[in-house]
Amino acid sequence: MMWYTAAAALLLALTHFFAESLKFSSIPRSKWLSFAGGVSVTYIFVHLLPELAEGQEVLQNKGADFLKHHSYLISLVGLALFYGLERAAKQSPDSARESHGDEMAGNLSVFWLHIISFAVYNAIIGYLLVHRDVEGWRSLLWFTLAMAFHFVVNDYGLMDHYKKAYSLKGRWILILAVMGGWLVGVLAEIPEMWITVLFAFIAGGTIMNVLKEELPQERKSNFWAFSAGILLYSLLLLFI
Repeated sequence: MMWYTAAAALLLALTHFFAESLKFSSIPRSKWLSFAGGVSVTYIFVHLLPELAEGQEVLQNKGADFLKHHSYLISLVGLALFYGLERAAKQSPDSARESHGDEMAGNLSVFWLHIISFAVYNAIIGYLLVHRDVEGWRSLLWFTLAMAFHFVVNDYGLMDHYKKAYSLKGRWILILAVMGGWLVGVLAEIPEMWITVLFAFIAGGTIMNVLKEELPQERKSNFWAFSAGILLYSLLLLFI
């Protein structure tokens, strides 16, 4: 199984490496980016959130009183954290998203805060390739595919903010983070209840990171492509 998870981690790393070469349009939003967002959100709602409901039992059985009935609260923390990062990035002179210029003004403090946060996020995903609530290659396949689509969405959001800084520095850090998270997963295992906590955090972060790219009116997102991603991946998860 380790070789399967290694291949999955490599696929996610290569997603960061090649995403920029796909040349998708950010505004108006490429239908492929909207499709990828639909796939990512579908995995969270159809597959991961039901697992979090089951994970409540794990938290209760382990006697984690401060976490009882709160796996969804952890998801909310993940959502709120990445919402805060997006707000900070958009208000910072580090970001090119608002002006859509080629160069950034000011220092890169928010850039590094954003990248470090996504690096932790990627490392957790890399770790969860090895340790998931549901074992087996099918679970690994659905998780990996959903996260690969999600990484493409994240890449274009970060490229839109930071342009060359992300291409030259940021994406390499995220590549190393997902591979590093996988390596930690191979070498170490944390208690089961913390696996539930990590999945809950990733669920909230994924929802926020997709919807912040799809919902703003100025993104000119493709509703039908987003819906197609939801429909297709829902059918795959439910019937295959």
